[in-house]
Amino acid sequence: MKEKIHPDYHEITIVMTDGTSYKTRSTYGKAGDTLRLDIDSKSHPAWTGGQQRLNDSGGQLARFNKRFQGIGLKK
Repeated sequence: MKEKIHPDYHEITIVMTDGTSYKTRSTYGKAGDTLRLDIDSKSHPAWTGGQQRLNDSGGQLARFNKRFQGIGLKK
């Protein structure tokens, strides 16, 4: 293997949305950094089966709803 081409692999701390944390090894950041998750398997609807929370960043969801508000199933 070539030397000095691989990223630094070090220990970091992962903090879940509920506050629990664990240590793992990663190429993220620097040694000892903390990665705080916004969405993880304890809060994401894909894993929990709960209601979805849609984040409207930049108004994209609002524009989509406005554009397609007339389309729907007729009763």
